[in-house]
Amino acid sequence: MNPSSDPLNVAVAREILSVSQLNRAVAGMLERSFPLLWVSGEISNLTRAASGHWYFTLKDAQAAVRAVMFRGRNQSVAFVPANGDKVEVRVQAGLYEARGEFQLNVEAMRQAGAGDLFQQFVRLKARLQEEGLFDPARRRELPAFARTVGVITSARAAALRDVLTTLARRAPQIPVILYPASVQGAQAPGELREALATAIRRAECDVLLLVRGGGAIEDLWAFNDEAPARAIAASPIPVISGVGHETDFTIADFVADWRAPTPTAAAIHAVPDRDELLATLSRERHRLVQAFSRQSGQREQRLDTAIRLLRPPSQQWADRAKRVEQFGHRLSAQVRQTVAAQAERLAAIGPRLRTPDLARPTARLDTTRRDLAVSLVRRLEQLERRVELAGASLELVSPYGVLNRGYAIVTDVSGAIVRDAGTLTAGQSVSVSLARGTFDASVIDVKPADPPGAV
Repeated sequence: MNPSSDPLNVAVAREILSVSQLNRAVAGMLERSFPLLWVSGEISNLTRAASGHWYFTLKDAQAAVRAVMFRGRNQSVAFVPANGDKVEVRVQAGLYEARGEFQLNVEAMRQAGAGDLFQQFVRLKARLQEEGLFDPARRRELPAFARTVGVITSARAAALRDVLTTLARRAPQIPVILYPASVQGAQAPGELREALATAIRRAECDVLLLVRGGGAIEDLWAFNDEAPARAIAASPIPVISGVGHETDFTIADFVADWRAPTPTAAAIHAVPDRDELLATLSRERHRLVQAFSRQSGQREQRLDTAIRLLRPPSQQWADRAKRVEQFGHRLSAQVRQTVAAQAERLAAIGPRLRTPDLARPTARLDTTRRDLAVSLVRRLEQLERRVELAGASLELVSPYGVLNRGYAIVTDVSGAIVRDAGTLTAGQSVSVSLARGTFDASVIDVKPADPPGAV
């Protein structure tokens, strides 16, 4: 196509045009030169306007182009597009005349799979979640009253101004330390990790704010990098993540101890509002003053009552002496009354007392004594007879009684009693015990007894 051969172009070139005329002419050339065509790319910077129109950027690895899909067209899209979605769109190439910007007017849209960056995000998120880095139990508790706040972000970032403004408004007494780092670009992940390492090494802060303003997924990609994510998870200092807008989520949000929807919200969550604290302190002070006033009044009343009741020591001792004297009088009267009552009882009992008659008990005692003596004599006689009978019985079974009847006991040299002559041998020495005395003998001949039943 040779633009110089177009009669319209030749005519336009011969006159001086305004900017709007030039943009209108270029838009017409684009519409005539490019028919409806399909373009594949990844969605980023998606905005849904209040009018219902969609504005977004369609990009690939080397280039990007603005696109718009008006409400009448996007109502027929069968899915809800999001940043990172890879789509195929049927477009009309055109020019936004008001700003002279090349853009694509989208007529139709269909899914072509999620974008590569979003796929990387999903895979890393799943892996870190499986390792337990997102577990709420491992998150550190944020300090209720931070003494120093650290901020990790770019020194030129708008988010830093928002954070500093919010901290100055809420807690101007708290110092803020900036740990600068890039928040976008290839060098950003390493700088974010180094800034976090510096904050941990210096140990100056009670809480760290990791913040950045909103943007497309590629703009926020440094906060989806694995190295900063693991550094955040391992940090001994609590970390609040405030990256992007409320709808933006990054890996840093999931591993941080608290995720704030915006940088300003991160600053709000990091420190309490001084005005609110002062108001609370004023209320508590008022309550303490009232409580102190009540207690002071009560104690003053008690003191006044005690003063009225308090008497001089001399009066107290006089009262005590009087009470002792009264007690002595009552005690003396009580003793006199008791003695008189006992005397009256004794006088009443005396006439009823008689001298006891001891004649009958004495006679009974003499009779009992005699009966006891007779019984004792009889008992002794019975016992003597039993002893005699027992002695006679013992005499019958005593070996000495047997010896008295002419028998003897023969023992061998070991002292064992010899009961069977068959156990002796000729010439063996034995000892013979008689009723009176013993003598030794020697066996001359042995005549064993016949066995039972022998003839």
